[in-house]
Amino acid sequence: MSEGERRTVGERGQITLPKGFREAYNIRGGDEVVVRDDDGRLVIEKPVTREDLAKGYRQRAERDAALADEFNGVSTEANEELGDAPDW
Repeated sequence: MSEGERRTVGERGQITLPKGFREAYNIRGGDEVVVRDDDGRLVIEKPVTREDLAKGYRQRAERDAALADEFNGVSTEANEELGDAPDW
């Protein structure tokens, strides 16, 4: 699959996505794609699905929980070394 395959636009504005791209991005007949302008460049991409969003939110929650656990340990260690914060 090359980075820049030429395609001819049909009378109705249609093009055929190269097979290598369809396979690489798991695009099948009937699937939706997003076509947009990105600073003068035509971009064709798969839309973000609910499943994609859910996966991203799960990954973020797992990362946040791991960070919270790490910081909890650091706070406990700091309290043991330095004592409680002064009551100013």
